[in-house]
Amino acid sequence: MDFTVFLNSIPKIKNIPLPAELSQLKMSPPFREALQEQQKDAIKTARKAAVLALFYPDSTKTTRLVLILRKTYRGVHSAQVGFPGGKLEAFDDSMESAALRETEEEVGVSRHYVDVLRGLTQVYIPPSNFFVYPFIGYTKKTPVFSKQDEEVEEIIHVTLADFLNPKNVINKTVSTSYKKDVVVPAFKLNGYVVWGATAMMLSEIKDLLNKAL
Repeated sequence: MDFTVFLNSIPKIKNIPLPAELSQLKMSPPFREALQEQQKDAIKTARKAAVLALFYPDSTKTTRLVLILRKTYRGVHSAQVGFPGGKLEAFDDSMESAALRETEEEVGVSRHYVDVLRGLTQVYIPPSNFFVYPFIGYTKKTPVFSKQDEEVEEIIHVTLADFLNPKNVINKTVSTSYKKDVVVPAFKLNGYVVWGATAMMLSEIKDLLNKAL
């Protein structure tokens, strides 16, 4: 999709009511409700994090979305695909500021080149006990990406057309910290399976963009 089409949709993206949980639930793992019940006490002290869904034009003016493949490590989000982002630090002025800072750190795009359009619906992540606050934004020019080697294995550049293609919504058997070999709804993007909280946030973005474009 030509980036001009995306730019022309910005007023609608900013003002259309958010699809919220109705969209997120489409991509919710089947065990999510049980996990949240297990975390009903821990959720009271849940930490906060922020992520950014960053759209941009590539060299051919095709609209793309940046995702990242996280490094393999001892943690619940090891080797998973997600948005650039991370936890709220004491020095962050706001959740939006945290999302911009983490994006700059992880993929090298300066916050000074990013226009944030709006915040989206927060998502609770039971395995790590975080509330994640997603934002949607864009850059007018093709960014020069630079990955943070300590945390990012790969930067993934997804075309908007592929993201919106309903054929890229699948069911996939995965092993999780909660249960082995469980079937979950997922996106298949650039050969990667994207599920869990990231898929739930992507689902809201997808429904929002389908209304705006």
